[in-house]
Amino acid sequence: MNTSTAFTNHDTQPVLQVENLDVFYGNFQAVRNVSFEVRPGEIFGLLGPNGAGKTSTLSAAEGLIRPASGTILVAGYDNRRQPLNARACMGVQLQATSFQPELTVGEIITLYAGLYGIKLGTDQLMAILTDIKLQDQVAKRFGQLSGGQQQRISLVIATIHHPPLVLMDEPTTGLDPQSRRQLWARIEAMRDKGHGILLTTHSMEEAESVCDRIAIIDHGRIITTDAPQAIIDNNRDRPEVIAASRRGRVTLEDVFIGLTGADVRA
Repeated sequence: MNTSTAFTNHDTQPVLQVENLDVFYGNFQAVRNVSFEVRPGEIFGLLGPNGAGKTSTLSAAEGLIRPASGTILVAGYDNRRQPLNARACMGVQLQATSFQPELTVGEIITLYAGLYGIKLGTDQLMAILTDIKLQDQVAKRFGQLSGGQQQRISLVIATIHHPPLVLMDEPTTGLDPQSRRQLWARIEAMRDKGHGILLTTHSMEEAESVCDRIAIIDHGRIITTDAPQAIIDNNRDRPEVIAASRRGRVTLEDVFIGLTGADVRA
């Protein structure tokens, strides 16, 4: 399947549609009737406390777990009935990479490009590395790279086949401020090229800085969806939000704590 053609053919509809999603682990319901969509050229953030259902929702979208009910469409493809088509239209960047640490940067990119049916010549490989400012690291082993450098490589591999949808699970966890800002810029550049991006994050700063819309999920249910500033404006006068505010002005973190509670989740 030519995924770049699929991107062109499907770019007038949401790149991800989740409708009435339910996920169970035995008798425990982790996701309850969750619905949302991610549009082309949009960064959509999924926020929630630990155990709120973020990872289960993301895993269902990836096709890694089978939901009890609900529908997930990736670029128009049902990820149950057309799993190969759906997976070909998405790229996934996980919080922790599992690439072979003994392989060089050049070998890893060439290997994973080949898995997508993409042949990279030396000039193409160097152009990719120059774009992410790692052109001098082509012969360096992946395990010797810094965390920020590894995330740059991971993002290249997740998007090397130009998928309409990119899923990112807490992509900036553990990065220093400079690396985090660089990764934000690259995520925004993907959005500007028309990719739809779904990311999970615990960082309220990240959600406010890069997300066009966010959904807050708690106890398996989405409790609000909107632009970050709109969520602040619509909830700033709630007593529980005012009680959570510590800086004299209501922030997204204040709203988040007000809506989901101040208790620490395991």
